[in-house]
Amino acid sequence: MKYIDEFRDGEIARKIAARLAAEADPARAYAFMEFCGGHTHAISRYGVTELLPPNVRMVHGPGCPVCVLPIGRIDLAIRLALQRGAIVCTYGDTLRVPASPASPGGEPLSLMRAKARGGDIRMVYSAADVLQVARANPQREVVFLAIGFETTTPPTALAIRQAAREDLKNFSVLCCHVLTPAAIAHILNSPEVRDWRTVPLDGFVGPAHVSIVIGSAPYEGFARDYRKPVVIAGFEPLDVMQAVLMLVRQVNEGRAEVENEFSRAVTRQGNAAAQAVVAEVFELRESFEWRGLGEVPGSALRIRPEFERFDAEKRFALTYRPVPDHKQCACGEILRGVKRPTDCKLFGSVCTPENPMGSCMVSSEGACAAHYSYGRFRDIPVVAA
Repeated sequence: MKYIDEFRDGEIARKIAARLAAEADPARAYAFMEFCGGHTHAISRYGVTELLPPNVRMVHGPGCPVCVLPIGRIDLAIRLALQRGAIVCTYGDTLRVPASPASPGGEPLSLMRAKARGGDIRMVYSAADVLQVARANPQREVVFLAIGFETTTPPTALAIRQAAREDLKNFSVLCCHVLTPAAIAHILNSPEVRDWRTVPLDGFVGPAHVSIVIGSAPYEGFARDYRKPVVIAGFEPLDVMQAVLMLVRQVNEGRAEVENEFSRAVTRQGNAAAQAVVAEVFELRESFEWRGLGEVPGSALRIRPEFERFDAEKRFALTYRPVPDHKQCACGEILRGVKRPTDCKLFGSVCTPENPMGSCMVSSEGACAAHYSYGRFRDIPVVAA
């Protein structure tokens, strides 16, 4: 496929691997965090790890939007459907994320299981789909459980603005949109990275889709203040390998800069139109709970007062309550880079994509799901020729 096959070329991959082997200093170890779940998926699917020198380690980050959604937020959506009779709409993977049990000691609910109990819960492909549901059901409350990073935030903002123009009285949004730079800062300030060095990080593979929206400029503070290089990369295997090579070169040369491997789609300024509509509809939350990271200051968005009639939290007077994860699930540590999926006692036995115990096994972008789907097989080609 044009512009895809070029970035999956096996011969070029072997050449980049040879450059990495030649330039990686055997006397030192390198550790780079791929923040985005899409990169984790590409690394696992195409066997990128097997092409890297043994002293270059990739660390999974919290860049899967489904994975970082805390249980308490899903509980709110379930209550809206089962107790308030609302039509709850959200994206497909969100339906399967484990939530709280319906009763003490019972099986954890999810939006899918709540649907089986009679809740009117619907999968949508876009925020615009939810507007269509609201128009078609004027006598019902329709709530959009909106999740995701900066990539999916502009469509939600557009839907809210359109609802205001149409004066849709039965549409609201349970906003769970989170921000990438705040999460990166939180990781760099965490004891595991800053003090204990249990998670050594030499740099970041910056997210692709997020960076198309926000640009490369927001990462410059991490390079300047934390002395951590960032290379923004596309999602194809050659993109990731080239980004790792660029990071190795920066570390070897003592540089800490923001470089853009994904220049075919990302600019320094980003998408000004998308940023403008987000700023019009949303404002910064003081704090927000992330699964695995806890409360992260300034890391999420809420709906501005001018549009608060579309804010489900205010419309239904919702009160958020944090809920701890399953005690044996290591999803929190995996999202922070402290553990790998295979370090979890539940991985591949009790916890599988068909029966996920934690959010990292639900989404295809989750680290556990990627390892489960691709990590067991070593006899397939590492990249497509």
